[in-house]
Amino acid sequence: MHVLADIFTPGNTRFIVWGLFTTLAVSVSTVFFSVLFGSILALCRNYEKRIFGKIASVYIEIFRSTPLLLWVLACVFLVRGGTSLIRGSLALTLYTSSVIAEIVRGGLNSVAKGQFEAARSQGFGFLQTLWYIVLPQCFRRIVPSLMSQIITTVKDTSFFAQFAITEFFFNTKNLMSSLPHEGVTISTAHIFVIFGFIALIYFTINFSLSCIVRSLAKTEQQLEASSGTAVKEV
Repeated sequence: MHVLADIFTPGNTRFIVWGLFTTLAVSVSTVFFSVLFGSILALCRNYEKRIFGKIASVYIEIFRSTPLLLWVLACVFLVRGGTSLIRGSLALTLYTSSVIAEIVRGGLNSVAKGQFEAARSQGFGFLQTLWYIVLPQCFRRIVPSLMSQIITTVKDTSFFAQFAITEFFFNTKNLMSSLPHEGVTISTAHIFVIFGFIALIYFTINFSLSCIVRSLAKTEQQLEASSGTAVKEV
């Protein structure tokens, strides 16, 4: 128990909680902007085959074919303005957008092309068809894949620790260097507790998200099954 008392002092606990809050805030903002920008990229690549479609294709292929760490490094050291946290978040958003763009594009392609013709016959324009008919079906189908990418994004924030950005992994790991200043002699037990705690928190967050993914996937299967049964009865 003395190991826990050494590590989780009030000051250290506040330091850890602040890092966890930063990780969650970065994850939420990254997912929000990545879904928004990724959807635009997917729409351009799928339905605008000329200038914007080609730009979107090049962007997606470049970011998906290169390591995230490279872009974090580039943004942290080459982009001017803002804090290291903001620049790191920018890199994570740019990278995640390219992944989400392909997820969304897969959802768009899963919607039957005949629905555009059916919508046109009812007086819908192209943008109205996308907004009211195609996109709702697309996002309902890609929820499991989207949630899996959110889990990956939460874990990817740990890359920031390599650039001294004070997120959860960096703050908790740094306790090992701060404990000697508090008069604590680092032992193997301290190391196991610190890294075990990091693993536990990441596991708790991501396992909870995984449970949500499985629940949503099961609900989607039930909805498809019930809709198929209704069609047969008609």
